[in-house]
Amino acid sequence: MAMARIIRPLRRALISSSKSVTQKNPNPFNLQSPISILTTRSYISEMRKSAFEGNILRLLRSEIEYELEHFTPKEPVVEYDSFFVEERPGEQWIRLKKKFGEKEEIKIEVTMFDGSIPVEKSPDGIRIGQEVELHITLIVNISKGKGSDVLEFVCSAWPESVEIVNVLLHGKDGRPDQLYMGPKFKDLDDELQKSLYEFLETRGIDDDLAIFVHEYMKNKDKTEFIQWMGTVKSFIEQK
Repeated sequence: MAMARIIRPLRRALISSSKSVTQKNPNPFNLQSPISILTTRSYISEMRKSAFEGNILRLLRSEIEYELEHFTPKEPVVEYDSFFVEERPGEQWIRLKKKFGEKEEIKIEVTMFDGSIPVEKSPDGIRIGQEVELHITLIVNISKGKGSDVLEFVCSAWPESVEIVNVLLHGKDGRPDQLYMGPKFKDLDDELQKSLYEFLETRGIDDDLAIFVHEYMKNKDKTEFIQWMGTVKSFIEQK
């Protein structure tokens, strides 16, 4: 009984002390609540995202400024020789069209730069001008009135020359008239090759055209690049 009288007051004192401590400091181990942790993580994530986006925007602005300082976009021409030039911003090709003679219609699809080859060094080991020659593909379609077959020339346009790669004949629906597509152009007789080059040259598809499309695509390539960077910058700037 004496022991019980001693324990009861001691227990009441301990309980009272515990309540007092809890009331003064409800989180004695200083632990963060789940909501507080999530808020902190979200804040850090937003800070990182803002830093990344800020860096991207800085680089884009710098690149746009550099390009505009070193390149002045030219207004696209709408005619070359007797060809009409069609271009739509954002597309990776242009179209040239013309009529030849009484019946012929000539359409040329011109890609942007789609390849390159290294420039050979001169005998003294020095390269003159650019280190690579850029390549453009020309798809030349020649028809003779509505409903006629289409004679197609697949050509490579180098900076100063046009090279025939293949010659095909399509039906009016755009499909080959025969399963046999013809031999490779380089396998043809030399005289026949020469005659086909002359056939194109009389229609304005020659080395001068190659020079024109290369100059045109240099301007288009830079213009599209600057436009693309501006579009990306505008997207990232959106909140």
